[in-house]
Amino acid sequence: MKPLIGILAVAALVYRAWARKSLTSLGLVVAGVSATAHALHPWSTPFWLLAVFYYGGTKATKVKHDIKARLTLSATGAEGGEGPRTHVQVLANSVVATVLSIAHTIVLARNPVESCFSLGHSAADILMVGIVANYAAVAADTFSSELGILSKSKPRLITSLTLREVPPGTNGGVTATGLGAGLLGSFTIALTSAILLPFCSQFGIRDRAVWTVALSFWGLLGSVLDSLLGGLLQASVVDKRSGKVVEGSGGRKVLIHPGSTKPAGAVLSPSGESTSSTHLGTTESVAKAATLRGSRVTGTSVSSSQTDRAHQEGHESRRIESGHDWLDNNGVNVLMAVLMSVGAMGIAQWVWGVELQELW
Repeated sequence: MKPLIGILAVAALVYRAWARKSLTSLGLVVAGVSATAHALHPWSTPFWLLAVFYYGGTKATKVKHDIKARLTLSATGAEGGEGPRTHVQVLANSVVATVLSIAHTIVLARNPVESCFSLGHSAADILMVGIVANYAAVAADTFSSELGILSKSKPRLITSLTLREVPPGTNGGVTATGLGAGLLGSFTIALTSAILLPFCSQFGIRDRAVWTVALSFWGLLGSVLDSLLGGLLQASVVDKRSGKVVEGSGGRKVLIHPGSTKPAGAVLSPSGESTSSTHLGTTESVAKAATLRGSRVTGTSVSSSQTDRAHQEGHESRRIESGHDWLDNNGVNVLMAVLMSVGAMGIAQWVWGVELQELW
């Protein structure tokens, strides 16, 4: 991409994010740096993949916002719905592609003859596969999670042997609507790459069509992998009163108790009951014993307000629906993006018979 056009394109992207308040202040800075790294690439493709992902994700978020606000809760106890995205969320979706884009720029600078995408005739093509695979996967995941909540049927937990129904917004919960939306998201990225990548002259419409189909379904697989990883490695916390999933701001972990400093992880007791449930039962027993002692020793009863206060201080208002508290949402996204990008590069290397040593 020409420097002047790149600067204007990055400025427009950052300004739009600022005007719509879709990113935090630090998020804007990180997004600007990431977009600049994409814009410095000799080809315009990496930047436009980032732009299509951002615009598509913004539209998907806007479509479902009101419905999600009714179906989920924020970690603060208010209605659900996304606030401005943080720098960590920006990096979770773009850091892999940013690194690969810089690496591809360096390779092209060292080998200026390689000016077109040759579907494996050049080792540098492997890096471009990783860039497109990254955005296809994160776009599929974004569309799936943001639009899948519109499904009229309840999601089913992909990590459960019985595929049991779970509340909307549960990590690892999938619906047919969500999968369809994920395929749409990855298709937008795959089609953009097929149109904008400078394919070498010997490759025609048929080659671009095969490329589009392959990357679309690879991106959908990334969405499924994200659901699997989220269902296993990320704790889904549910508010006991409403039965709604509680979402952490900025993709962070959710505390079991709003006033607690402990993370959401709950260790199961030998009986299969979480420690939070055990703690709740113990607290209730202590509160009842204190009330009984007060009536026997002093001849008076502890006021109902004091009893309620003691009960609520120990009462855990949230519970773990599924998953382990090992990663937050951002960690799951980065792990998925790395696996899908590296996996796509490995498959392309094997199919094309390319040696990565040729890159340098």
